[in-house]
Amino acid sequence: MAAGENPKSGSTGRTKASEPLPRDSRFDAIGTEELRTMRSGLSDEESKVSYWRRLIQARIDLIDSKQTGSEPVEQLARLLADAKGSHQRVAALSVGPVDDVPPLPDLVELWRRVMDADDDGRLALLSDLQAAEEELSTYRKDLHERLDSVTTELIARYRQDPDLALLAVEERLGNN
Repeated sequence: MAAGENPKSGSTGRTKASEPLPRDSRFDAIGTEELRTMRSGLSDEESKVSYWRRLIQARIDLIDSKQTGSEPVEQLARLLADAKGSHQRVAALSVGPVDDVPPLPDLVELWRRVMDADDDGRLALLSDLQAAEEELSTYRKDLHERLDSVTTELIARYRQDPDLALLAVEERLGNN
């Protein structure tokens, strides 16, 4: 028996590339090119949200490190090490809601806020940062679900009409 096979059915539970995927009726009125554009926009937004989330988490850890006495510069370097490929400056990043997602916190204001020296000020900033991180995490999860839906619909269309996939590849090669 091959790895990943279900011992009872002999199947992996995956759809074969030749089998059609069910289409999502929510996307019936949307053209394939518009779906590709939507997917690209969602992907860009997810990158921005992930980057802001890392920044907010780093600031939370820096505030926590001041309380515990650990070295904040080492903490920051470690926390942002996985941010390779993020070439945009913080000021240039904006995260805005997509469609019906509630507004996100004012991340630039929150990032620029100076921490008060007293414990109350530190705790207030920490609380606001944690709330923002939670909102960003929720928003990111929603973006992932939307990306998955759009991607699944595109794959279903490509399986139904493989010429659409070839056209997408040709368009992408032509844009380089």
